[in-house]
Amino acid sequence: MGTVTALCRYPVKSMLGEALTSVRITEEGLAGDREFAVLDEAGAVASAKHPRKWGALLDCRSRSAGPGAARVELPGGDVLPAGGAELDARLSALLGRRVAVSGEPPEQGLLERAVPDYEGGLPEVLRPRASVDSTGGTITAGRVAAGTFFDFGRVHLVTTNSLRSLRRTHPAGDFDPLRFRPNLVVDLPGGPGFPEDSWQGGTLRIGPALFRVVVPTPRCVVPNLGHGELPPDVGIMRAVAREHRVPVLDLGRLSCVGVYLEVLEPGTVRTGDEVTVHPDPAIRRTTG
Repeated sequence: MGTVTALCRYPVKSMLGEALTSVRITEEGLAGDREFAVLDEAGAVASAKHPRKWGALLDCRSRSAGPGAARVELPGGDVLPAGGAELDARLSALLGRRVAVSGEPPEQGLLERAVPDYEGGLPEVLRPRASVDSTGGTITAGRVAAGTFFDFGRVHLVTTNSLRSLRRTHPAGDFDPLRFRPNLVVDLPGGPGFPEDSWQGGTLRIGPALFRVVVPTPRCVVPNLGHGELPPDVGIMRAVAREHRVPVLDLGRLSCVGVYLEVLEPGTVRTGDEVTVHPDPAIRRTTG
């Protein structure tokens, strides 16, 4: 049995987010998570996965301001509402291209990712599709999940056990969970290791909510980047590539940290809640 040690939400995709003590989990994920994104004039969804183009978003912090609303703190400390013309203008200047913050996912939202220089950072099936764009970066392009601003899973969980294991591989690195942008950080009994590797297809009871474990989370270049006070560190993902490459669907062995979850039973989750793992995928609920 484990414990929730942190809850995180990111109201605007690829910006820094907010720490929470409790959050309502719906069938769509955390209420208010990735509710907004920055879009360019072509409808591409801004993501720090292409840091040459969008990395400056990690210098901004977003916080929920209630249902359907968010506020963004810009470098320098100014705070502006999402969806306003002034914020759009300030972000356009920061990013060097015309953008707008939107709460409406485009039908075919383009998502660009830089090709990493470490093993397991890109499915081999995608490598022939890589190209060099106007920034000089080598990228691949895909789509966000239909009707959302999520790349894939709606809820992302990381264990402190995994981060301790990675820290042994790269002792000089700061494996703060925030580098991996989780929604849930869970501490489990035992020492370093990757306990979530055995969870796929099973369920997790976290407080009143129930989740199905869908797939390990492949990691892009984002953990290497600076996140607020956390400095850039290219050794972070190289450590992941050395320590933890695992099979992901039919994409081969990829560098992974954490797991994506599907919500089976909504509920309000709080820090300190117990986490119970049910490896048997047939178990869908607890009783009592």
